[in-house]
Amino acid sequence: MHIAPSKDSQTVSHAPLVRNARTEARSIRIAVTSFAVLFLSVFVLLPLILVFTTAFSKGLSFYLDALSGSETRAAILLTLTVAVIAVSLNLVFGVVAAWAIAKFDFKGKTLLITLIDLPFSVSPVISGLVFVLLFGAQGFFGTWLLAHGVQILFAVPAIVLATTFVTFPFVARELIPLMQEQGAQEEEAAVSLGASGLRTFFRVTLPNIKWGILYGVLLCNARAMGEFGAVSVVSGHIRGETNTMPLLVEILYNEYQLVAAFSVASLLAFLALVTLVVKTILESQLVEGRS
Repeated sequence: MHIAPSKDSQTVSHAPLVRNARTEARSIRIAVTSFAVLFLSVFVLLPLILVFTTAFSKGLSFYLDALSGSETRAAILLTLTVAVIAVSLNLVFGVVAAWAIAKFDFKGKTLLITLIDLPFSVSPVISGLVFVLLFGAQGFFGTWLLAHGVQILFAVPAIVLATTFVTFPFVARELIPLMQEQGAQEEEAAVSLGASGLRTFFRVTLPNIKWGILYGVLLCNARAMGEFGAVSVVSGHIRGETNTMPLLVEILYNEYQLVAAFSVASLLAFLALVTLVVKTILESQLVEGRS
């Protein structure tokens, strides 16, 4: 006589085995955690400690003297100036590009997104060489620029252009998914109530993306101040004029002024730590805004 299996037995036999990832063997969890901590300690924490210990190895007075030199002050001022200009340009471009991509459908949208991602896939050195080919003495615009006494290459304008190019994806790439996730319902409602396009942007769109803008600006600024490859190609390494902080670190290191080089590097490291703290705060705000 055949006895059909009960309903309960079928349920038990076909129930999926749900496994909690935290139930892995204790040895595996310890090994994975130890590897992560060791990796971060060797490649992140240890170099950071060495930068600051070397910078202060000759005392606070030497450290302050190294940072108060004329070349160092010029490099800091140039770095901050270029960062402000590049971030401002990328902020405007990023907001406009993200608004167009997230809120409208048009031909060439995929191409625009691809072009925004271009600096991520192109070496910064190649980016700098492109500006040399455009604005150099033998470049595409070189003859006209020389005839009119306009100098772009090996001057501040070239540094601004190179820095802007390598950093322009950061704001746009942060805002595009955020604005796509939010949709256009609130903007459409505001327009249907008679609000103009600009009023809708400043009263509806901008408040919804403010944390994303700050996050993108933060990443853009960090990359702008630390950019080396593209700036090295177009700057000309003119001491006291076209050397940014990363370039000055290289020059001092090559001249065996190790403590002075690490003193300048410590400023960049300190800015990186500040960026990390602010980034963590902004990420928590973004998570709260999306929830």
